[in-house]
Amino acid sequence: MARVAARLSVSGEQSTHPVDEVLPLPKLALYGFQHVLAFYAGAVIVPIIVGGALGLTTEQLVYLINADLFTCGIASIIQAWGIGRVGARLPLIQGVTFTAVSPMIAIGLGAGGGTAGLLVIYGAVITAGIATFAFAWLPPKAFRTVMRLFPPVVTGTVITVLGIVLIPVGLGDAAGGVGSPDFGDPQHFAYAGGTMLFILVLMKLGKPFLSSISILLGLVGGTVVAFLLGDAKFGDVSHSDWIGITTPFHYGAPKFAWFPILLMLIVMLITMVETTGDTYAVGDIVGKEIDSETVARALRADGAATALGGVLNSFPYVAFAENVGLVRMTKVKSRFVVVAAGVFMIVLGLIPKAAAIVAAVPHGVLGGAATVMFAMVALAGIQTLAKVDLKEEKNALVVGVSLAFALLPATVPVLFKDHMDADLSSLLNSGVTLGATAAIVLNLIFNGLGKDDAHSVPRVELPAQAAAPAEAETVAEAAVGVAVAATAGGEKAEADDASTPAT
Repeated sequence: MARVAARLSVSGEQSTHPVDEVLPLPKLALYGFQHVLAFYAGAVIVPIIVGGALGLTTEQLVYLINADLFTCGIASIIQAWGIGRVGARLPLIQGVTFTAVSPMIAIGLGAGGGTAGLLVIYGAVITAGIATFAFAWLPPKAFRTVMRLFPPVVTGTVITVLGIVLIPVGLGDAAGGVGSPDFGDPQHFAYAGGTMLFILVLMKLGKPFLSSISILLGLVGGTVVAFLLGDAKFGDVSHSDWIGITTPFHYGAPKFAWFPILLMLIVMLITMVETTGDTYAVGDIVGKEIDSETVARALRADGAATALGGVLNSFPYVAFAENVGLVRMTKVKSRFVVVAAGVFMIVLGLIPKAAAIVAAVPHGVLGGAATVMFAMVALAGIQTLAKVDLKEEKNALVVGVSLAFALLPATVPVLFKDHMDADLSSLLNSGVTLGATAAIVLNLIFNGLGKDDAHSVPRVELPAQAAAPAEAETVAEAAVGVAVAATAGGEKAEADDASTPAT
């Protein structure tokens, strides 16, 4: 990235960088709410999917959604506003990572599901958050070494695995929700198909703003149709309170188990790649030089937000790339717009009625939207792998064998259910975990850590238009090579104030 010269006012004094500009209140509110719209669907779908898989009641699901939004707001403010050496002070929205969905479901079900499963999840989330926070204080050389575990062949494989593993979850909801009495009823597929078609039409129109909120509009449109046909029930909305406060450890004291903690640490390693890529991507967009300390501050915010999420009944947090795309599209660079968005999310997190409306989305509608999102995750992984030389047999083996490992839990579930210790099963009974671990280990065996060279990784551009939520969240992962190279270059720039890292 080219070094950005400081802007000078007429008097010759240094002016405020656009990132640090405080816009008038009406603009802050408008642009901040737009960020919430682009982010909302991706924010609420994780607690919906996890809560549904663990068999939570509607009341518990409503609380989970509120806790997520409330914590998202706090996390985004920490990242954008900054507290000391925590937070990148860039327009980065924080949200629950999709990477953690499958592992959390595996942990929760392994612990018996329901709130008992949540307590084990929260113990792992708190521990992983603290570990991430501590990791971000490592010396730059050690930090860079860990990041080199994730070249494009690894991240592309992990993203593809993530999409492939999650697509059946979306299809299960499209069929009416696994375990429901009318599972597989064509009516559910009709709602799912209609929702998918509506989302695809919105994206086909090519309007950037419509594309950025197409998932949200699909959920709203599908739910409205279902309500008019008598298939969406909002009875729980009237019984929900207008105001609800998220309290620490609402479901009880977290439980700490070694295997779930190890699994969540693997998840956080992957999310560090996401946030690193997002940080460099948004820095390029807003014209702000990014060095290794900026990346470290962003990761500290991730760790702090994740630990806070475990305390406030939520999940692991990561920088959301759909909002990075929105910054590029709107050219509104102020980080205080994200602070305003954080305030909106905190307010929404205090209104249980809003969460009850979200919880009332029919399974078929949710499944249609989720299937599109998860399919786009897989596509993003394939796009990343397209930049890898797969004619090289070593790379091909890393991808192919990792995909095979990822399919093992779904193909042979009896292995994990009947022939494996319960703790070990909670760790390994996840396609994401097996696939990601296989990709990292196989890449080390065949390719080693690779060169610590800023020019060894091809340039990856962020799309000009805002992507759909699930696709956009993984755009930064496609740029992981840039992130790793830039981290190395950032250290050099700090030492000798030379040219900035190549991208």
